[in-house]
Amino acid sequence: MKDPTDQNSPSDEDDGIDRRGFLECMTWAGTGVIWMLSAGVPRSFGLSSAEAASALAANDLTFLQISDSHVGFDKPANPDALSTLREAIATIKAMPAKPSFLIHTGDISHLSKEREFDDADQIIREVGIPVFYVPGEHDLIDEDNGKAYLARYGAGTRGAGYYSFDRGGVHFIGLVNVVDLKAGGLGNLGEEQLEWLEDDVKGLSASTPIVVFAHIPLWSVYPEWGWGTEDGARALSYLQRFGSVTVLNGHIHQIMQKVEGNVAFHTARSTAFPQPAPGTAASPGPLKVPAGELRKLLGVTTVNFVQGRKPLAIIDTPLVT
Repeated sequence: MKDPTDQNSPSDEDDGIDRRGFLECMTWAGTGVIWMLSAGVPRSFGLSSAEAASALAANDLTFLQISDSHVGFDKPANPDALSTLREAIATIKAMPAKPSFLIHTGDISHLSKEREFDDADQIIREVGIPVFYVPGEHDLIDEDNGKAYLARYGAGTRGAGYYSFDRGGVHFIGLVNVVDLKAGGLGNLGEEQLEWLEDDVKGLSASTPIVVFAHIPLWSVYPEWGWGTEDGARALSYLQRFGSVTVLNGHIHQIMQKVEGNVAFHTARSTAFPQPAPGTAASPGPLKVPAGELRKLLGVTTVNFVQGRKPLAIIDTPLVT
């Protein structure tokens, strides 16, 4: 499918690189350090170091994930969510090498108001790279059931905003699991989208690396709080034949990783406010922490594909360390 964020982007051609195993899961969270693997031995670089710049520049593909900006939120957990989004974008702009693109995994806005989308767009466009979006439930709560979201971000997508594209030999799939939420708030993909997904990957080689991104986790993080997707297992069944699959989500506002066979799952921090760890509170929701701790619990995820090496390195960088 044509890139919905860039109407002039060329399609990728086969570069002859065998990427089987590229997404062997190695995750490093929250340290502000880039890890690369050479001959099975991990090496670390500070984010602002010259070595890091060289390592990033050598990558086949580097992209970023941000999530849950909740522009418009102004409660005690973070009275100025716009400001912390601005800080996240500043962190990206200060990186030693420019990433290929940015993925936003939903809840751009807090109440899906036009002003909230306007404010978010004004800041996010400062990164100067293509941005790919999927909606969160907060982006679809306007009177027209997501019309404002689709008007801004839905060009070239299907249904409520799902689509796929190819970059650098990797197949990316943006899914929407925040329509028709199930009991307890569990995510839902629905029959039409699942049939599309099955067809979308049918013609791909099993050696093609797959990156799936959606708002609510596709695996059962904590169903009691709706932190999972009811029909996520069916979606993942269509990806079983691929050697390497990475699934990126938001929604829970904290870092969690899981590896299951060929699939590596990774959830991202919010740029707005943290939520409690599963089961540590009566319910999910904005978690108020001491002012000096807030930015340590917000952040940006960097994902690096390194040509000729096996792992996908996922680095979570807090707004402050």
